[in-house]
Amino acid sequence: APTILESTGLSSSSSILNSVAIGAINLIATVAALSFIDRIGRRPLLVVSLAGMVVSLAAIGLAFEVLDGDAQSWVALLCLVTYVASFAIGLGPVFWLLISEIYPLRARSAAISLAGAANWIANFAVGLTYLLLVDALGRSGAFWLYGVLGLASIGFVLRYVPETRGRSLEAIEAELDGTAGAAPAGPLTPRAS
Repeated sequence: APTILESTGLSSSSSILNSVAIGAINLIATVAALSFIDRIGRRPLLVVSLAGMVVSLAAIGLAFEVLDGDAQSWVALLCLVTYVASFAIGLGPVFWLLISEIYPLRARSAAISLAGAANWIANFAVGLTYLLLVDALGRSGAFWLYGVLGLASIGFVLRYVPETRGRSLEAIEAELDGTAGAAPAGPLTPRAS
């Protein structure tokens, strides 16, 4: 955030101060998400979260393209706040909850570890390549590219992410294994060979 805000012409101290406010918004939205996750569901929160992020990314890209001076600084700040709030209300906390629900018990600890590692590696890659993308595509292009990735993420969620709200871990596992609704194997039910 400080780098983005400084690129709009804000001073270093203003950029850092606004970054603290953005962090506070992150905390507030994350706490709010805790009350929504079980009432609204994981998939709807992910879709709304990603949609808010995509709109914010498109708007900040547009702001860098057509605005300058104070207007660009204020729109960039508003877009960053909206982006962080959108992330914190859905994608941020729901990811961690989903990875604890969707993996089968026999592989859950290893799978959660790998998913968490992949998440942090992806975060590192975004941080590492942001300035390279800005050099290659310009500020607007970098944010529009992230927006396109966000649209692809919405498609992924709609196609592949199961809704797990109100379901037992066993029911989720059975659905993902393709055994939901099948009679349990036991002494009276022969197993398919």
